[in-house]
Amino acid sequence: VTTLRDRTELSSLERELGATRTATDTLRAQAHEFANQLHVISGLIQIGEYDSVVQFVNGATVDRTRLNDEVTSRIQDPALAALLIAKASLATERGVTLQLDPESALGRVDDDLSRDLATVAGNLVDNAFDAVAGLPAGSVSVLVQDGGTTVTVTVRDNGPGVPDAGREEIFRQGFTTKQPGGPQPGSDGGRGFGLALSRVVCRRAGGDLTVANDNGAVFTAELKRRRPQL
Repeated sequence: VTTLRDRTELSSLERELGATRTATDTLRAQAHEFANQLHVISGLIQIGEYDSVVQFVNGATVDRTRLNDEVTSRIQDPALAALLIAKASLATERGVTLQLDPESALGRVDDDLSRDLATVAGNLVDNAFDAVAGLPAGSVSVLVQDGGTTVTVTVRDNGPGVPDAGREEIFRQGFTTKQPGGPQPGSDGGRGFGLALSRVVCRRAGGDLTVANDNGAVFTAELKRRRPQL
């Protein structure tokens, strides 16, 4: 009983740490994006392009409003919606196209499932960003489906995919295929814990995390609304 309780508390702390790290990374990306926009505005003012300032600000406002409306109209869970909006800023910084599948739909969920969804989705999107790093047209898509008793998050990328022989190995704690050279924004720092933690979280929620190849990697996370009793 003591061991089970310790593992439960450890898993909870790992989820909270993952969520905190994701929030920090995405806030940093948003701050970087806003700083770049301020630099553009400052430059336009200095050269006297005042009409261009108005156009630039209006354009940026319209783009962000459109993104916010697109996400919040389909994703009713505030934590997951906020995560996806923030990841869009990170995608822009990394030169990646991030899309929310138009078939996505999710109502409100309980607090535990909300945290787990944010942790899993954040790790999967970060992993996809790493997979397409350096590609001339890196693309990542997220599909969120509410099956009533099960919530499914599918993250696709157009990277090299996952070798058949390594499909289970990538979920081993500490495993990573990243090259040396330091962590990228939004990544797990090359330590290889994101996918392992995400699978643990999914299985604790009565679901699972699997991977397949379809013109890139396709990660499918399933989490049940009603948790099994410990």
